[in-house]
Amino acid sequence: MDTTAHTSAAVADRPKTSPSTLASGFAPARTARPAESAEHETPRRLVIVSNRLPYRFEGDGAGGFSFERSVGGLATGLGPLHEEAGNLWIGWADAAEGLADEGRAALDGALAERACRAVFLDTKDAKRYYEGFSNSAVWPLFHGFPHLARFDKGEWEAYRRVNERFRDAVVAEARSGDVLWVQDYHLMLLPSLLREALPDARIGFFLHIPFPDYETFRMLPWRGEIVRGLLGADLIGFHAYDYVRHFLSSCRRIAGIENASGTLMADGRLVQADAFPLGIDYERYRDAARTPAVRRAAAEFAAEKGHEGCKVMLSVERLDYSKGIPDRLNAYDAFLDRHPEWAGRVVLVLVTVPSRENVGSYRALKKRIDELVGLINGKHSTMDWTPVDYYYRSLPFNQLAGLYVASDVMLVTPLRDGMNLVCKEYLACHDGDGGVLVLSEMAGASSELHEAITVNPFDLEGLVSAMEQALAMPADEQRRRNAPMQHRLARYTSRKWAREFLDAMDETKRRQEGLGARLIGPDSARRMAEAFLAARRRALLLDYDGTLVPFSGEPAHAAPDAQLLALLKTLGTAAGTDVVVVSGRDRGTLESWLGGTPAELVAEHGVWFLDRNRSGWTLEEPLDDAWKDAIRPVLAGFVDRTPGAILEEKDFSLVWHYRMCGQELAERRVIELKNALGELEGSGLALMDGNKVIEIKPNGVGKGHAAHRWFRDPSYGFLLAAGDDRTDEDVFEAAPANAWTVKVGGGPTRARFALRDCREMRALLETLAKTAG
Repeated sequence: MDTTAHTSAAVADRPKTSPSTLASGFAPARTARPAESAEHETPRRLVIVSNRLPYRFEGDGAGGFSFERSVGGLATGLGPLHEEAGNLWIGWADAAEGLADEGRAALDGALAERACRAVFLDTKDAKRYYEGFSNSAVWPLFHGFPHLARFDKGEWEAYRRVNERFRDAVVAEARSGDVLWVQDYHLMLLPSLLREALPDARIGFFLHIPFPDYETFRMLPWRGEIVRGLLGADLIGFHAYDYVRHFLSSCRRIAGIENASGTLMADGRLVQADAFPLGIDYERYRDAARTPAVRRAAAEFAAEKGHEGCKVMLSVERLDYSKGIPDRLNAYDAFLDRHPEWAGRVVLVLVTVPSRENVGSYRALKKRIDELVGLINGKHSTMDWTPVDYYYRSLPFNQLAGLYVASDVMLVTPLRDGMNLVCKEYLACHDGDGGVLVLSEMAGASSELHEAITVNPFDLEGLVSAMEQALAMPADEQRRRNAPMQHRLARYTSRKWAREFLDAMDETKRRQEGLGARLIGPDSARRMAEAFLAARRRALLLDYDGTLVPFSGEPAHAAPDAQLLALLKTLGTAAGTDVVVVSGRDRGTLESWLGGTPAELVAEHGVWFLDRNRSGWTLEEPLDDAWKDAIRPVLAGFVDRTPGAILEEKDFSLVWHYRMCGQELAERRVIELKNALGELEGSGLALMDGNKVIEIKPNGVGKGHAAHRWFRDPSYGFLLAAGDDRTDEDVFEAAPANAWTVKVGGGPTRARFALRDCREMRALLETLAKTAG
C-alpha cells in the first residue's frame, strides 16, 4: 500500500532523453520526487493520540509503577486495536507531573512495555489547557452552554502550546506509513500541526462530543484556527450526521470552503467529513450479565436495599451540567407528586461519578444534586421506603453490570451528549429480555436507538409521562422494542466502529491519490505524439483562460496573441483533427477572438455551441434567464462593497470576478457572498466556484456535459482534454479512460497528467502541431 498520497501535480516522468532531443522543442518539467514503492519496509502502524493514555498509573514508592486499564469509552473502543502488535498510543501522563527526570525515565520505560508514549506538560500549561480552554471554553460551548464558557487568551495560548507539544511527541515517534489517529476536542489544532510537519502522513481526527451549530460556534474567538486545525486531517469523524452538518456549515461560513457530500477541498487537498457512531464491546456486557457473579450481585443489591417489590429506575452519569441530572431529579419529584400510587413501588438509583471536582461550576452542581436528593427523600420518604438511592462514586464493572441487570428502567436524559454509551451498555445487559430505555433526543445515540422512549430533556411534563409509560410497559412490548436495538448494537461494536473509520481513511487516501497527476516529461510527450499521429481522427478539447492564455485582472484584456491563433489554425486544419475551445466566456467574446480559426467554440461552460462552419450558435437545450433579476442585485451589491470586483452578465449566467481585489477583503467577501447565495439548492440554479470567480448558472450546465458530444463519438482514436479550473474537472471526470487529460497548474485533479503553466501547454500543442505536419 502506498505511503504517500499524490494530491497535486507532483510526479514527473524519469527523463531518458534531454529536453534538447525532443524534435518539438517541448521542454519537460523538472523531475519531481518519485512515488514511494507500494511495498513498505515496515508494516503500517496505528498511532493513537489522545489527551490521556489508556492506563491509570501510580508510583509504588520503590521506583516502580502500578497500572490499571482505563474503562472509558475511548479506551474501550480503541483498546483492541492498541493491543495489536506494533501499534502505539501517545497521551498526556498527567499523574507524572511531580516526577523528577529519573522518575519520568522509569515511567517511559514502563509505558513502552505497554506500547505507550507519555507526553509531559508544564504544570501551568497543563492546567490552562485542560481545566481552562478545553473544559471551560470548548466543552460548555460545544454542548450548548455558551453562558458557562470562558474565553481567556492565556488559556488559548496554553492550548496551542500543548497541541504543539503533542505534535513534537508524535513527530518524534512517527514512521513512514503510520496512520495517525487524533482523538477529541483537546487536540483540535493537532491535525494541521502534523500536516505541516508530515505533509504525506495519513491523519484522522475524531470528535467525541457534539459539534455546535454555526451561530454557537462563531462565538469562539479562535473559531478560524479551530476549523483550519481540523482540516489538516484526511478524515474528520463525528458521532452523528447533525454534527457533520454543523461542521460543514462552519467550514463554509468561516473558511469559505464548500463541500460536496461531505467532501471538502482545503489547501488543495481532499478532506472528508462523515459520521461514525461509536459502539460498545457488546459481547462483554451481554456475557457479563449472564454470569452467576453479576446475577448474584443484582439480587444482593435488591435485597440489601430493600427494593423487593419495587420497580428500579437507574441513572448512571458522570458529574456534568450537560447530563441533565437536576432536570431528571425534578421530573422524578413531579412524577411522584402526580402519581402517588407509585409511592413505595419505585426507587430511583442515582449513580453520579465524580468529575472535575476542583472546578467551581462542578462543585456547585454537586451541591445542587445533593440538595435535590435530600429534598425528594425528605418530601416523599416513608418508614420503609426511600425514593432516591444515591451513590456519588464510580462503580467496578461487575457491580455496574449488576445494577443494569437489576433495573427495570434506564433513564438517559442528557441535555446534550456526543453519543452516550451507558444506554448501549444497559441494552446489552438485557439482551433477550425486558428493560425499558428512556433516552434523550439530545444524545447522539438517539439517532441509532429509535425504539427507545425518546424525550426532550427540557420538557418536564414529557419526562414525567415517559417515566409513567416506562414503568407500566408490558414485558412483551419491552422485548419487542429492545430486540432491534440489541441486534443493531451487537453488529456495530466499538471494534467495527474503529475499523470502519480506518477503512474510510484508506478510501479517502485513495481518492486523494486519484486526484493526482504526473507532470508531463519526455516519455509522456513522446507517447502522446505517437498516439496523436497514429489516430485517423482526433479531438482536442481546450479551455481558454489559464490554459491557452494567462489570466488577466481585466477579463477583456486576455485576447489571443498571433502565435496562439496560428497554432489553433495549424492544428484545426490538420487532417482528421477537430479543435474545440470550451470556455466560460460569452459567445460574443469567443467569436470575436477565435472566429477566424477553424476551432469549434463552446461558450458559457456548455450553453452555446458554434461549429467550425460558423453556421450559427445553437443551444444545447432550452434555458430560462428570468432568475437573473433576483440574483443580479445581490451580486451588484457585493461589487459596490468590494473595490476591484466586477459583475459580468452572460446570456444564461452571472459572474462575480474578484481577481483584482485585495486578498483579505476578497476572502471575506467570498464567504459572505456564498452565505448570501447559500440557499440556491432546490432553485434549479448552481453556484460554481472558479478561479477568482463565482458564477451562478442553471443546474445541469457544465463543461463535462458539453464534452460528451465528442467523448461519445467512437470514431475519435485520440482525445485530449486540457484545463486549469474546477470547471474543467467535470471534463476530466467525463473523459473516457483512454483520453489524455491534462491539468494546467497545481492542485488536486482528476486528470492523468499535469503541466505547470500556459507556456508548457502551448509547447505541448506545438509538439502535436509539428507531429501533424
